[in-house]
Amino acid sequence: MIIKKYRAKTEAEAVNQAKKELGQGAVIMNVRNIKKKGMFSFLRSQMVEVTVAMEDETDRELNRKEPPQKSSEGLLSPELLRSTMESHSGREKPVGRKDERDRGIEEKLESLQTLLEKQLKPAMEEKKEPEPEETKEEESESVAFIRLLYNMMLENEVNERYANQIIDEIERGSNANLPIDAVLSNVYQKMILKFGRPMNIQPAKSGPRVIFFIGPTGVGKTTTIAKIASRFRVDEKKKIVLLTADTYRIAAAEQLRTYANILEVPFRIIYSAEEMEKALQDFYAYDYILVDTAGHSHQNDSQRDNMIQFIHCLDDKAEKEVFLVLSATTKYKDLVSIADAYREMTEYKLIFTKLDETTTLGNLLNLKLHTGAPLSYVTCGQNVPDDIENFNPQKTVKQLLGGKR
Repeated sequence: MIIKKYRAKTEAEAVNQAKKELGQGAVIMNVRNIKKKGMFSFLRSQMVEVTVAMEDETDRELNRKEPPQKSSEGLLSPELLRSTMESHSGREKPVGRKDERDRGIEEKLESLQTLLEKQLKPAMEEKKEPEPEETKEEESESVAFIRLLYNMMLENEVNERYANQIIDEIERGSNANLPIDAVLSNVYQKMILKFGRPMNIQPAKSGPRVIFFIGPTGVGKTTTIAKIASRFRVDEKKKIVLLTADTYRIAAAEQLRTYANILEVPFRIIYSAEEMEKALQDFYAYDYILVDTAGHSHQNDSQRDNMIQFIHCLDDKAEKEVFLVLSATTKYKDLVSIADAYREMTEYKLIFTKLDETTTLGNLLNLKLHTGAPLSYVTCGQNVPDDIENFNPQKTVKQLLGGKR
């Protein structure tokens, strides 16, 4: 007799696995729920284990003359199994080949009974030896608190994959009886480490630092450039230049020209990679050259090729950085698509805008973990130059875990 176990999320799935492998003659011997282990086991799916038996060739030969009764689904019912066990334990056995067959069946049934008893024994012992009330209370508090933090992450639209990843890492490195303040500290620190160290714009070692701002239209890219330019010009007294390669939208160029006039800094429209190289020569004595680019469609090959050529024309001529500007209000699926499209063109750091227009900040963590790109700045309004700040991991994690903004 062949005895096998199958595990699945439901009994029906496990039975289907058994039938698929062993055929319709498989006998269901036992069904039990698999106990989930670990302090954060409530996050894992429930599993069901089904134990089945199947006659081998010898069994089929012995039973060919008297095939067993089957249920309507082709499986031996528990009631029939029980009656078979009782009848074999109490009746007088005939002689000859049938006697040999009965002894074989009886031995197999006793073997299965022992198997089921072994499976049930651990569960019975757990019931007989309950944990002390004090320990149970501590564990229940920890689990309830972890559930609260986990749900808070999901409510803030942290992707479920990353939320589970954080909880699993905490579980592997934590004692199950930690007090809730220690649990909170562990989750808090783990999420800060996930964000990593912010990387803001720094001066070049020699010559100007050339900074390209890329991203889709409508995310506030031009306004963000003006805010950063104002910080450098007004607060740090740096020499800056504003350039735009966004020749598709006249309004965007005129908006940046207006900011340049207010800040009293040079402004130029760039139409080609050659003009970009000429601007570098003309403004080599400056500290920062900030370059606005056109939002492009990743489905437009011509725009994509032009963008690649433009961004990389200064690779060996100047110290440069690229910042991908994204809106915190954009859906996660769309953010992934945008980030992946620009990743094919260049490496970048992240700037998130419009934090004042959303109640959830989970996408900041989602995109950091999806791209591996450092976060640099966040903006939270239209006011220039006030509504921009360096990305603060501690502040953001506090908000993701339920703190007030």
